[in-house]
Amino acid sequence: MLKDDAVYLGTSTKPEYLKLKYANRHGLITGATGTGKTVSLQIMAEGFSRAGVPVFCADVKGDLSGIAVKGDEKDFLLERAQNIGFEDYEFNAFPTIFWDLFGKQGHAIRTTISDMGPLLFSRLLDLNATQEGVLNIAFKIADDEGLLLLDLKDLRSLLIEIGNRSKEISQLYGNVSRASIGAIQRGLLVLEQQGAKNFFGERALDIADIMRVDNQGRGIVSVLAADELMQYPKLYSTFLLWLLSELFEELPEVGNPDKPKLVFFFDEAHLLFDEAPKILRQKVEQVVKLVRSKGVGVYFVTQNPVDIPDEVLAQLGNRVQHALRAYTPKEAKAVRVAAETFRPNPAFDTEEVIKQLGVGEALVSTLEKKGVPSIVGQTMMRPPSSRLGPITKSERQKIINASPVADLYEKRIDRVSAFETLEKRVEKRRLEEERQREREDFEREEYGRMRRPRTGYNDDYRDDRPTKSSRRRSSRQSTTETAMKTLARTVARNLGNRLVRGILGSLKRGL
Repeated sequence: MLKDDAVYLGTSTKPEYLKLKYANRHGLITGATGTGKTVSLQIMAEGFSRAGVPVFCADVKGDLSGIAVKGDEKDFLLERAQNIGFEDYEFNAFPTIFWDLFGKQGHAIRTTISDMGPLLFSRLLDLNATQEGVLNIAFKIADDEGLLLLDLKDLRSLLIEIGNRSKEISQLYGNVSRASIGAIQRGLLVLEQQGAKNFFGERALDIADIMRVDNQGRGIVSVLAADELMQYPKLYSTFLLWLLSELFEELPEVGNPDKPKLVFFFDEAHLLFDEAPKILRQKVEQVVKLVRSKGVGVYFVTQNPVDIPDEVLAQLGNRVQHALRAYTPKEAKAVRVAAETFRPNPAFDTEEVIKQLGVGEALVSTLEKKGVPSIVGQTMMRPPSSRLGPITKSERQKIINASPVADLYEKRIDRVSAFETLEKRVEKRRLEEERQREREDFEREEYGRMRRPRTGYNDDYRDDRPTKSSRRRSSRQSTTETAMKTLARTVARNLGNRLVRGILGSLKRGL
């Protein structure tokens, strides 16, 4: 029943497999709440792990944590295995790394503001077009002047600097209003209150750490604790989109491998596209289309296929459709649309079957030879080998302590970045202004001394006060000062020129 080159999903009139060769062509798991989507995700993750393919998935309800421990031998699971002829069924745990943006239920997962880029960060702050333009200018200045934006305090400092230099910056880059800067600063405050302060900073996530295999050759399953994160849906969806873009930018081209380098499950996928501007949707479509050549398979998990834009839906060749209900005209239309996306099976009416599927049943269609979708099959999904349901806190902590990345991400690193650099600039400007005031005070004293009446030989009055030209020369930069500032600007500009951003605005590394 199990195969080395495919993931066994369940049985219709025949065993249904997802072939590893086509697993990077992406996929879709849909169905109403409570129909078995999470279990389908779990058995697919198990199958990929068994085949040596690393997996990344978000645990929205806490149920997926069970993949880390051996399943319990329950009668209904054994009965399901027997009914579908799953003779190879056994209970196993799968190698797992737990992650958490808040650092509570897993290893802390972070990125830097510079890495995320202006497009995704604008979405995170829910900025309008004008405010997004100002944020783009801020990132441009940071890139040009070699300012590292690692955490929220770095961006705050940069916005204050831009406000102080608004006249100069407006002439170079376009209008920068204090109102827009204020709106961005307020957005940063809200973001910080939502817990994003823990997410931005270093040590930043190394993509290699979610692409590990264990010493038995099994792919490690990275599980993101998302039950608390789901309270902030924009942060959740933007983080996953950033991670997808990082995979695209960092991984080399591999063409069509025999099996994926990584499979990425995007649960609650509708959040990615809700209220997303057109330009972002276009870029998501582009990333999904291109990332498969990097060996990454993306699987969207949501209630209904209509939650996914047609441009993206057209790229999802492997599909598992659980039951949908049709209590309203809108729901009936959604069922019809879902049915039309499958290659018809003459043995049944796909639209009617979707409404009648039981828990743990699904319509399955996967890519076959030459990438052609298989005829849809009404399938009893296989039972999971790992635990069905969440693990305990003590079990989770034990797994975290034994993790291959234990102690790598627990401690924050706060190296010199924009905050410290701009503080030094402010202090330097303060000292220069102080010296300028001292020079002016000295010149006034000298002028007053020269104005005093003179006695003795040749007491004719002479106006020895500094002339306009001499005063101008006294405050003018020396040749050395000018050379040093020119050099500093050149170094910063050259550093900025080496910074290259990808499709979604994240930094490309190693350039």
